[in-house]
Amino acid sequence: MKKSIYEQCGGTYTQVGDYLLPDLIIDETEQQPIGKYGRMRKRYLKEHRPILFSNLLLSGKLDQHLAEINHACVEGIDLLTRQMADQEGVTEALKATDQMEWVRRMNNIQNRAEEIVLNELVYC
Repeated sequence: MKKSIYEQCGGTYTQVGDYLLPDLIIDETEQQPIGKYGRMRKRYLKEHRPILFSNLLLSGKLDQHLAEINHACVEGIDLLTRQMADQEGVTEALKATDQMEWVRRMNNIQNRAEEIVLNELVYC
């Protein structure tokens, strides 16, 4: 009987009942948490960039890519938030005198920083 391409490449089969099933082994890689921004990137890739999504998935690099995106987003948001707060004069002194104003400004800064990072890293 002629060998299949899978067998020619070193693959083996296991007989289960009347069927031959390929012995597929998934590489055990370290699981990394993908987080909020990684999940957003995954959804974006699935819906808008299906070829890239399939390539990353089939090469086993999807989880690593999503973890890197998540890490970059978190770092970027933190950096932008600090820079914007300094630039706009949102300080601990403001927090001590008018907490609600400080919260309003920090929420505004946080939302703007997140929007910038999402457009640059997740939805591109």
